[in-house]
Parts: sequence; C-alpha cells; structure tokens
Amino acid sequence: MPAPSKRTPSSDPHRSLRAVTIANPYYSPAYDGEAGNPRTVPAIINIRESAVTMLASRGRIDAAQLAAATRFRALWEAMCRSTRAIDYSREPVDGAGRADPIGHRQMHSAQELRRIRPLLGEKGYWLVSRICGEGYSLGEVVGPGASKRSKLKAARDLRELLDLLCEFWNLSTRR
Repeated sequence: MPAPSKRTPSSDPHRSLRAVTIANPYYSPAYDGEAGNPRTVPAIINIRESAVTMLASRGRIDAAQLAAATRFRALWEAMCRSTRAIDYSREPVDGAGRADPIGHRQMHSAQELRRIRPLLGEKGYWLVSRICGEGYSLGEVVGPGASKRSKLKAARDLRELLDLLCEFWNLSTRR
C-alpha cells in the first residue's frame, strides 16, 4: 500500500498565499506610538480566494475599487444568508412571540442592493454580482473558450462598474 502523499500549500490549485501588510484592527489612537499598538500588522492572504483579490494583487484594481467590491460582497452575503423557517410546533419561550425569519440586516442589504441596481444597469449588475458577490472568475463569466479580448473587456467593464460604486458610496477614487 503506497504511503499517503503529503499535500503542500503550493499543490492546491485554489491557494496562492502572499504576505501583505494591513491596518491593525485592534489599533487604538489612545495608545499611539507604543510598541504593542502598531498601526499596521503583517498578514497572509490567499490571492486566489476570489477574482477580486486576484485583480487587486496584480494591481488591476485600486484600493477604492477593492473596497467597493468588498462592500458589495458583504451586502450580497448578508442578503443571501439563509433564512430560517418558522417552526410553529415550538412553543414561544417567556411570551417572546415568534422570531422573524428575515432579519433587519438582510432587509437593509437587499434595499442597498436594490438602490445600486439601476446605477449599474442589468448587465453591469449581473457582472458585479457574479464576480464580487458569487465569486466567479472572469473566465467563468465570459465562458469557456472565450478569447483573451473578451476577458480583458469584462475586466475593464468591472473596473468601470466598481468606479461607479466608489462614487455612489463616496469611496476615494483614482481621480
């Protein structure tokens, strides 16, 4: 019986790790300058986690476009979070009544996405939702066997749509 092969991080086709420096989420301005309170910290990211992180790691989108894509993804995931069915067989505890299967966060996310849909147009919203929301790659969106030109056009369209979202959400743009 052959020995099981060890899997190295580089053998996984869906993983490509890169060291980056990010803003410290625990940074406190009250303790600025202290050694235990740095403004930035090192981190490891998987640049193949999504098409957006791959484009950002290659310098194809800027920080504002990445922030817009990340915000869209957060809204998409919050809206698509599964709703729980109401279980009428369970007795309400302490007279609390029945829980609402759709939360406020889901409703807010759906309203925000509904506001940006006319801004992007049907084709634009479809492209942004497939790439930023659902995590498809550019190759999957344009289709198998598509030309390099169509992939470049999809990437250019995505950048323009992300610029529209940057303006809509008042994120800093390249201009």
